[in-house]
Amino acid sequence: MKQYIKIGTRKSKLAMVQTEMVVNAIKKVNTDIEIELVPMTTIGDKVLDKPLESFGGKGAFISEFEDALLTGKIDMAVHSAKDMPISLPKGLSILAVSLREDPRDVLVTRKNCPLPQNGIVGTSSLRRQIQIEELYPVQTKNLRGNVGTRLLKLQNKEYDGIILAAAGLKRLNFQEDKEYDFMYLDEDSFIPAAGQGIIAIEGREEAALQAVLQSFNHMESMYNLETEREVLKLLNAGCSEPVGVYSNIDKDKIILRVIYKYKNKVIRVNGIAKIEERLLLAKKLVNDIINFE
Repeated sequence: MKQYIKIGTRKSKLAMVQTEMVVNAIKKVNTDIEIELVPMTTIGDKVLDKPLESFGGKGAFISEFEDALLTGKIDMAVHSAKDMPISLPKGLSILAVSLREDPRDVLVTRKNCPLPQNGIVGTSSLRRQIQIEELYPVQTKNLRGNVGTRLLKLQNKEYDGIILAAAGLKRLNFQEDKEYDFMYLDEDSFIPAAGQGIIAIEGREEAALQAVLQSFNHMESMYNLETEREVLKLLNAGCSEPVGVYSNIDKDKIILRVIYKYKNKVIRVNGIAKIEERLLLAKKLVNDIINFE
């Protein structure tokens, strides 16, 4: 018997590319499934002249999908994991995640135009702002829009540089564009957003949907995402918080790094633990931040 699944996605080129990756992976092992894409527009796509924290934070890209999931309009929604709020509605969860793409941030400048002193760097992320200002004597200015729009604003000299996620650049094949120079910022020191580079599939907690995604789910990336989101949860950190969280796994160990601006201090902490103790590690590092003097 044929199974029908409706998958929600934003309409941007990056969102569609990521959703097609999920669809192809599902169909590869589930040949009897018919999938319908349901493109949707969120408030975060509509309001581009304000920072996210001023009108809804991370939920600005998610809430319409969650309403559609709960009413049965769609069965799954494909998100960039870093865009997801910490609290999900009752009955919904992250059913599966992808293999993590390059988690790094990238400083993009026009070709042969290095970042000048006191130059303007475009980013709407407080996390990126505090870290780029540690590296360079620059000013930061709000920057919204899809990847192509942001690059066009850079090309039009509205900014001297912009910061983008390496994962998005690579999935859109922009990373070799000859009009720009790309400086990849080391993830151990320029700490990414929680979940950066991971595609997350949100859906109703139904066995049939979980079974469809079983072969797609990448457990190491799920461990990373769980650990990083636990830090955000314990810090009660939303989109307006200047926090970066990144973990990587080495054999049976997980290494966790956090940057957080707390009480006007930029605090960096890191630690290592066994994978099964990853949530305890998150709790320890959050306690280290709260008790930092």
